[in-house]
Amino acid sequence: MKCTFCGTAIERGTGKMLVKNDGKILYFCSRSCEKQMLKLGRKPRNVRWTEEARKIKQGDKQ
Repeated sequence: MKCTFCGTAIERGTGKMLVKNDGKILYFCSRSCEKQMLKLGRKPRNVRWTEEARKIKQGDKQ
């Protein structure tokens, strides 16, 4: 499975799964990813080190 925030692969037996009241499941590889998304309210596309931001930046260069 992949981290909901940064998109990196999560090894089996590690990470954290959060189930929201509406039934949506969020997976996090680290506390940093969890904090960025939930507490700080950041979007993955605006954080340089996430997979989504890399894809957007790579698309701009072409």
